Amino acid sequence: MPRRILVIVGHPDPDRRRLAYALADAYAEAAATAGQEVRRIEIASLDIPCLRAKSAFDSEPPAPPFAEAQAAITWSEHIVFIYPLWLGTMPALLKAFLEQVFRPGFAFTPRECRLWTKGLRGRSARIVVTMGMPAFFYRWYYRAHSLKSLERNILGVAGIGPIRETLFGMVEDATGKRPARVIATLRLLGARGA
Repeated sequence: MPRRILVIVGHPDPDRRRLAYALADAYAEAAATAGQEVRRIEIASLDIPCLRAKSAFDSEPPAPPFAEAQAAITWSEHIVFIYPLWLGTMPALLKAFLEQVFRPGFAFTPRECRLWTKGLRGRSARIVVTMGMPAFFYRWYYRAHSLKSLERNILGVAGIGPIRETLFGMVEDATGKRPARVIATLRLLGARGA
């Protein structure tokens, strides 16, 4: 049965030669060929201001690009995040995007009798992270702390699950043998809608 898939490209550089775009292209093309419905958000094409006050996060309505992103997330059944690891975490622009989109009243609703109501139940996710270091080193030495934070503190709070991870180490750009294998892996995942 076809799935509605949203691919979020979290690379802040709009240069299409970045590996994140090649991965997103491979995933989206394979998913569409397999009969999945695919939409895409590229954060590099958005003007994303940083939220500077809790009151803005809690009560200001999202600007039109972020309301459109919320609509795309609501439409989706599966969300694929693709981004490079920068300074041990996601790029700041991706974090700013998530702060704009995953707001109270949409991603979760605070409750008096319990912590919150999860607003995005029924959606699964895959997080694809590229990095220059070996992926096992990121998991073992750094304990994948930023990845766990995204899973638990953002997606988990919103009720998204299950969440699967795909980490690619020792890759910097879209050229060479290693990136070709990485791109092929994303094609397989896209064909399965996973």
